[in-house]
Amino acid sequence: MLFLTAMMVLQMPPAGYKMVWNEEFANRGLPLSKNWTYEEGFIRNQEKQFYTKDRIENAFVKDGKLTLRARKDGFRGNEVSSASITTEGKFSFTYGYVEVRAKAPTGRGTWPAIWMLGTNIRSVSWPKCGEIDIMENVGYDPDQVHFNPHTNAYNHSIGTAKGASIAVKDFHKEFHTYGLEWTQTELTWYFDGKKVHSFKKEADDVNKWPFFEPQYLILNLAIGGGWGGQKGIDDASYPCEMVVDYVRIYQKK
Repeated sequence: MLFLTAMMVLQMPPAGYKMVWNEEFANRGLPLSKNWTYEEGFIRNQEKQFYTKDRIENAFVKDGKLTLRARKDGFRGNEVSSASITTEGKFSFTYGYVEVRAKAPTGRGTWPAIWMLGTNIRSVSWPKCGEIDIMENVGYDPDQVHFNPHTNAYNHSIGTAKGASIAVKDFHKEFHTYGLEWTQTELTWYFDGKKVHSFKKEADDVNKWPFFEPQYLILNLAIGGGWGGQKGIDDASYPCEMVVDYVRIYQKK
């Protein structure tokens, strides 16, 4: 675990990058279909929520920000509804710098995430496709922010995870900026402009380093599940929201 101390804030994005894709959430209503698609249903990790598609109660844009909202509303006979939006089939990239400014929810049982998956997941499955968690937080441990890569050789399910976490007091009260620089040989995470973690390529072994294939971005608000629900779910948390100010992706000029 790392604790944030007074450190020099780095220039973001790093020098030499130009923006190639961005979402400033300038529309109003549902997220723009040219940029985003939805996961729908019960997707992973034995989570509580049913992810909905094109439902403004769970994902909407207003005043220059995206809100993902989890509700205990019985939608289609399911106790909890929420949203997960992705750029799968809309935009993917290999190498670059990703920056997302967002505000996390609070409440026991919440599990917001900003992350990426390899576009080859349908053919090689997880974790061979590679996963990069730009930010995760679980509501029962509210002031810890987590950053993780997942590969076939290094992942939590086999006890070989290579991630890190930092302590951020009153984390959910403010917007924070999450950055990831992805090169041919290293992943580097930034929190509010400060470097907080890195994962280096060890060898040309797809089991250890699958990060040479394109990846797409995911923004989601999960409830419960194998990690988020380890200490139960507080019904007082509903409705809860993850709010995203912008998403910007850069590549080398």
